[in-house]
This record gives sequence, structure tokens and C-alpha cells, in this order.
Amino acid sequence: MRCAGLAFVLLSACGGATAPAARPPAADEPTWAQAVRDAQARAQTTAQTYDHVEGLTDAAGPRLAGSPGDPLAVAWALAHMRDIGLANVHAEPVTVHVWQRGEERVDMITPVPHQLAATALGGSVGTPEGGIEADLVRVTSLDELRALPADQAAGHIVFVDQRMERARDGSTYGTGVRVRILAASIAAERGALAVLIRSVGTDATRFAHTGVLRYDEAQPRIPAASVSNADADVIARTLAHGTTVRVRVSLGCHEAPDAQSANVIGEVVGSDHASEVVLLGAHLDSWDLGRGAVDDGAGVAIVLEAARQIATSPTPPRRTVRVVLFANEENGGAGADAYAAAHAAELAEHVLAMEADFGDGRAWALRSPSRSDAWARIAALLEPLDVVWDEGEPHGGADLEAMHDTGGVPPADIEQDGSRYFDLHHTANDVLTEIDRESLDHAMRAVLTVAYAAALDTDGIRREPWTPTEESP
Repeated sequence: MRCAGLAFVLLSACGGATAPAARPPAADEPTWAQAVRDAQARAQTTAQTYDHVEGLTDAAGPRLAGSPGDPLAVAWALAHMRDIGLANVHAEPVTVHVWQRGEERVDMITPVPHQLAATALGGSVGTPEGGIEADLVRVTSLDELRALPADQAAGHIVFVDQRMERARDGSTYGTGVRVRILAASIAAERGALAVLIRSVGTDATRFAHTGVLRYDEAQPRIPAASVSNADADVIARTLAHGTTVRVRVSLGCHEAPDAQSANVIGEVVGSDHASEVVLLGAHLDSWDLGRGAVDDGAGVAIVLEAARQIATSPTPPRRTVRVVLFANEENGGAGADAYAAAHAAELAEHVLAMEADFGDGRAWALRSPSRSDAWARIAALLEPLDVVWDEGEPHGGADLEAMHDTGGVPPADIEQDGSRYFDLHHTANDVLTEIDRESLDHAMRAVLTVAYAAALDTDGIRREPWTPTEESP
């Protein structure tokens, strides 16, 4: 996600990329380091990362938990892991909550009739038949919403107009996502009939961004939707002129009975330390509006290709590299909980966990669980990729939280350039044509470097129970 130039890529006379020149090993460099550098070089010319995204999105399409695409994605993952040479491939059952979008429409009625580009937030209740029509009242933050007098909210639809700013590290998402998660219940407490939010995204298009909300059980459940940034601008300009804006919200979303999904697991089995695990995770599900190419087809492809490169390397890993494609990350997290529960007895043998869930952006930084000499060696191996060793704390990602919480499994993060990620995130524009092959491969090579090194360096990288000191974004 972060843009760092591939200074080490040389163009041949015919215009193709060639592998970087071999760097002489340092005098104190461990013997396994050359195997990692060789894998980096091979991956630069043999990567199939894009092919994995294409395969998943074409075979399953959108794959929200419990939707028709969900079992298609599981079937594809099982077959594909076997095709690329992973061992012990299997599915582990996960019971998932099912939410269905149904038909949806949001219209500006006055002052100018206009169908807004809008979409229900995941988990929202639907509207009564005929929809909800009311005047809008605008606030620009959750704090302003909490302070909104009840007589101004009652009988109205609240519009939370908080804009998300672009950032390479995605750090502005935390503030935006809190609006998406919390606004409906806060608005309900103030007496609102429904809530609209400006999309949690950095684009200026008419693609609305969905994503899950959470209802406070102490408050009424009111319908909630997001409006594209372009249409949010229309609403904001109209209200700024002192003109009343009236909208009609019609949402057919509803819950359905629970369904069965699965985590899909495959391994590159280690040699003399096979019981120790280096875990590579991504989530197999996606939201239903697009094709789930960037979120998280890209992450699925990154971890699958990193494992494939390790599996085909002449030097086998000493530890087992385990790929886990988690179910139901987007609207429930049941896959993460199921994995932590099913593998509770062996979490103490999980030496390291990494998650790829930030799209196709280029790698720019490593965040490690410690600043040890062993991690310094791995950081040095990332230098040819222009990946720096960042002092920030790793967080791992949503699908690793349960195993961190219950088993203290330490994470490492490959930070990607997220400057463009939130243009596409949770929209109908999350499609294969938006994938950048070069940056996707670059991120894969960084993940490959860390995972392979950790699986080889059994003397330096050790299992150290880990507790975060910062709140995850």
C-alpha cells in the first residue's frame, strides 16, 4: 500500500525485469539467509500472485458469509492449495451469522429529486415497507451527534458528515470506522428515525462504501446506510445554503438463519522443527457489492504465493509454514474465533503470525514483535525491497486477534502503501481490474522474506508470548 520505488529492478534490453544482482553475504550472516535471498530473486520472475486473485474472484465472485459465493470460495481454496503443492489441505467448519442486503434505494426528495449512490451498512435492519421519509439533520462527528439535542434529532434522519483523509498507513480509518460502527445507536438514542453516513473512503466517486455496524442492545435498532462521497458533497452543499433536504430511505436488508462456512488450511511442512508454526493469514470472504479482489483477494494471493515459493525452494523450511484463509472476517469474525478455539492446544507452538489484509499496495515497512538481533537480520534481508524496519508496534490484523488474546501469539506486520486502498474498500469497484500486479508482487516478496526467514531461523526467532501495548486501529 505504500509506494516505494523498486530501485533494484533492472530492465533488460527487451524491456523485461531481471533479478537483482546477488549481494555478497555479510561475514556474520547465517547460512539460511542465502536461501531467503535466492527465494526473493526467483519470486521476482516466477510469481503467480495475480493469477491467484483472478482465480478466486472468477470462481466465487462476491462471497459474504452465508451467500452463494461463500462455499464456492471454500471449494476453490481447497482445490487451489492442492494444485500449488501445499500439504495437509483441509477445511475446518465455521458457523457464520447471515445478513442479506436485499433491495435498497436512497433518494433526495427535496429540493431537487436525485437518487443517491448509497448502500446499507452491514448488519443494518431494514426499513418498513414504503421506506422512511424525513428531513435530514447534519452533524460532522460522533461528538457532535452525541451533543445533538433530542428535539432536533427526533423524527429526522441524521446525516453524519465526517470525511476520511488519505494516508499511506491507513491511520485515518480508525476514526472513520468508529462513525460507521457507532452512529446508528447514538442517533437512535437521540430519537432519530434512521442514519446516513458519509462513506468511510478516500475516493470522490459515486461508489458507496459498506462495512459492518454494531448495535447497542440498550437502544432501538434503526436503519443505517452510507452515501457515496460525491453525493455526500451534494447534501452538504445544499444544507450549507440553508435549504432543507428531505430524503427517503428504503432498505430491504434482513437477517437469515446461520449457515456453515469454513476456514481453509494448507501447509508447507517443516523439517526438524515441524511442530512449530509460522502462520500466514488472510480472509476468504468479502463484501457483496464488488468482487473482493482488493479486499481480500489480494491478501489471499499474497499468502498463497509466499507459501508456494517456499514450497518450491530447494531449502525446505525448518518450521511449518501454515496458510489459513479465514471465514467471515467482514461481518462477524467467526473464522478467527473458530481457529483459536480449534487450535488452542498448539497456539504455544505458533512462533509467529502474519496477516495480509491491506490490498495490493507495495510494502514499505516491517513492524516486528521485538528489536532483537534476529529481527535485525530479517530487516536487512528486506532492504533490497526498499522496506524499512519501522519502530511501530505490530497489530497483526482482525483474524489474528483471537489467537493473540488467547495464546499470546506474536505478530509481525508487513506494512503496505494504503494511499489508494480506501478508494476501493467495501465498494462495488473492488474488482480485478483495480489490482496492480507489480505492487501486489512486491508485497508478496516482502511477506515471503519474513515468513521464510522465520521458518528457517530456529535459533534466532523464538516463541515469545506477546501482549500489545497500543490499541489496534
